[in-house]
Amino acid sequence: MKIRIKGNSLRYRLTKTDVEQFSLNGYIEEIIDFGSQTLTYALERSGFNSLIATFDHNKITLLMPAKMATEWERTDRVGFEGFDNNLFLLIEKDFKCLDNVAEDQSDNYPNPLAKS
Repeated sequence: MKIRIKGNSLRYRLTKTDVEQFSLNGYIEEIIDFGSQTLTYALERSGFNSLIATFDHNKITLLMPAKMATEWERTDRVGFEGFDNNLFLLIEKDFKCLDNVAEDQSDNYPNPLAKS
C-alpha cells in the first residue's frame, strides 16, 4: 500500500495483494520507521457512510464504508473519493506505470491505457 499526501489531500493506492488482504481482514497497515518514531498508515472497513480519515498517535487511518469496500473488492471499480471536512480522500487500485520505473510492479493491476 502506498500513501501520497499533498496539501490537504490524502491518497492510498493498493496492489492486488493489498486488496486481497483488506478483503479478508477488513484492515491493512504499513509502518514507516524514522528511527526514534514511526508513522503508521492504515485502511479499515467501517460502518460509516462515507470515507473518513483520522490521525491519532502517529497513525493515519482511512475508514472505508463496508458497502464501498465490498463493491471495490468485487468489481473492476478503480477507486472512491470523498471529503472529510476539507480533507480530500482518494483510495484506488494501483496500476502499472506506462513508463519504465525501477519499482517492482508485478503485483499492480494492469493499466487500462497500456497497449495490448
